[in-house]
Amino acid sequence: MARRTLLLLAGAVAVAAAVAVAVVVATGGDGSQSAAAEHSGVVEGTVWVANEDGASLTAIDAARNDVAATLTGIEGPHNLQVSPDGKNVWAVSGHDAMAVMLDARGFQVHGSVPTGEEPAHVVVTPDGRTAYTTNGGDDTVTAIDVATIKAVATIPVGSYPHGMRPSPDGKWLYVANAKGTTLSVINTSTNVKVADVEVGQGPVQVAFSPDGRFVYASLNGENAVAKVEVAKRKLVGKVAVGVGPIQTYVSPDGRYLLVANQGTEESPSKTVSIVDTASFEVVETVETGEGAHGVVIDPSSRHAYVTNIYGDDVVVIDLLERSVVARIPVGSKPNGISFSSLALGPETEQEVELDLGDMGGMDMGDG
Repeated sequence: MARRTLLLLAGAVAVAAAVAVAVVVATGGDGSQSAAAEHSGVVEGTVWVANEDGASLTAIDAARNDVAATLTGIEGPHNLQVSPDGKNVWAVSGHDAMAVMLDARGFQVHGSVPTGEEPAHVVVTPDGRTAYTTNGGDDTVTAIDVATIKAVATIPVGSYPHGMRPSPDGKWLYVANAKGTTLSVINTSTNVKVADVEVGQGPVQVAFSPDGRFVYASLNGENAVAKVEVAKRKLVGKVAVGVGPIQTYVSPDGRYLLVANQGTEESPSKTVSIVDTASFEVVETVETGEGAHGVVIDPSSRHAYVTNIYGDDVVVIDLLERSVVARIPVGSKPNGISFSSLALGPETEQEVELDLGDMGGMDMGDG
């Protein structure tokens, strides 16, 4: 896909800027199995993974660090997002240019809605009322009313919008423009772009501090992460990370910023950089696997989950030990990842074919 080609080329441009820090080697095989046993039951919930080339979504039981269910039928799912209440999952189909909403437990498809060209990421506002997709093919963001599953606005942004996240208070949506140098700022009450913030070469994804004071952006073209002060909409710092940084995530306790370093398919990176947010310095580099891409952290800030796009697996990092404690095989080219505190029951159907049919938006009422 054009999106993946962009990110691979951008990562290759800046290989020489990789930071030299201590690397904690991830255990594999039997070693990670014993570590996983020690971490069984530490975290409860479900980790959702979009397998872009596998046309599937994987649901991982966070308590067991094992696959609970595999859902097929969405072509080219680049990314997904669990709703704030954990009851629904949104995914985008880059193949069909649409967003799909499904029940997180029963796996019924609530509806689908057309997006712009080449949708990449989907997010949901903290109040759960609006979903947004970035559309790299036409430089827009689509706003979707969750209650009706219908598009309500198309918002022009920067060049090739990719990752995005809403601010913790839900007032702003920050969009990373991967073929440019800016973050676009959208007012969520009006669905209008109100600013562009210069950050550096090839911003791919953003992450907010829990208090909303700062937003961080991975700079795929610089092998770095930018720090922006939200109140002033101004770049206030950069720190070098690994080669080809993609997704970013701040731990809910605000202590760490995690950056997944993907590299390129020809020369994949295998690490996640752990940045101390107080000092804004890399304090550890953890080896995860081939092409670290997506990253999410559970609400307790204990475990991080990372997709390895060239290794077809997900690793679990204990943030207290700063080491990998489990490795979970998933589908082909795992990409986006999201955490839900809602655990799946033991009666969960393990293999599900999603029936998208000829669906458009439907009225969800008060449900």
